[in-house]
Order: sequence, then structure tokens, then C-alpha cells
Amino acid sequence: VQLQASGGGLVQAGGSLRLACAASHGTFSTYDMSNYGMGWFRQAPGKEREFVAQISRTSSATSYTDSVKGRFSISRDNAKNTMYLQMINLKPDDTAAYYCAQKGVRSGLLPGTRVSDYAYWGQGTQVTVSS
Repeated sequence: VQLQASGGGLVQAGGSLRLACAASHGTFSTYDMSNYGMGWFRQAPGKEREFVAQISRTSSATSYTDSVKGRFSISRDNAKNTMYLQMINLKPDDTAAYYCAQKGVRSGLLPGTRVSDYAYWGQGTQVTVSS
């Protein structure tokens, strides 16, 4: 599984960005992203990677870390094998590299908030919020 994150950039505080994570597999694969829960994490320089948001495979459940509740929204379009993170009212503390991730086993539950809950990771997209 390959995950490609995009949409990062430089914005002023209070601005918005929409991140996307496109999932793919081998050319002749029957891969279906709808079988797996997915999540977003972020990592600022000198800090550990931290959980941001997660979504169940059918979008029936989502959860967020407290610091982004009410400002970030996670969603997915299984027909396009793509997950999104809409971010509004961005703050300088949101500055980090953002990573998308996919759980390795099929489950109807939320995938988890720990790095170890996920088997596949994208390469990261940088979000920088200036004050």
C-alpha cells in the first residue's frame, strides 16, 4: 500500500488548508481502501509524532485530539481511495509535518490513536502557520 499526502503549505494564523491522502496498491491489486480505518498524525521538529484524527472505514465514526476539535474535520471518499483533513482557524502550534496512515487489518472500529496502531504511512506534507 502506498499513501501519498498532499495539500500542505504556508498560511497565516486563522487560515485554512485541506490535506489529502491518496491510497494505492499494485496495478493488478484488488485493494479497497474502504476495508481499513485511517488516521492523520503530525510531527513538529524535536517532538514525537502525535495523533490528530482518525476515521473508521465507513466514516461512521471519527475522533480528534482535543487541541484540534472544532477546527479540523476528517473525511474520506472510498470511491476515490482518498482521505482528507480540512483544517480551519489554523494556529502556529499546528505547524508540523502531517502524515496519513492506514490500519493494516480490516476492522469496523476506529483504528486507534497510537503510531503502532497503523501499518502503512505516507511521506508527510508540511504545514507551516505563521503568526
